[in-house]
Amino acid sequence: MEKWECPKCKNGEYEKDQFQATGGDFAKVFDVQNKKFITISCTKCGYTELYKKGTTAGMNIFDFLMN
Repeated sequence: MEKWECPKCKNGEYEKDQFQATGGDFAKVFDVQNKKFITISCTKCGYTELYKKGTTAGMNIFDFLMN
């Protein structure tokens, strides 16, 4: 995502980050964070867009074992 413009204030500078969340009954019971997202946040107004990032079965198993 090289060229991005904030739809709210038209600023062209952003910060990229990621976070994980749980989803589904099994994931909630065992606290497995099987949903991953990329965030793009405007450095001027803070407007943030979320983009879903794919996960692999191996990473889900690793996350389960680490909890």
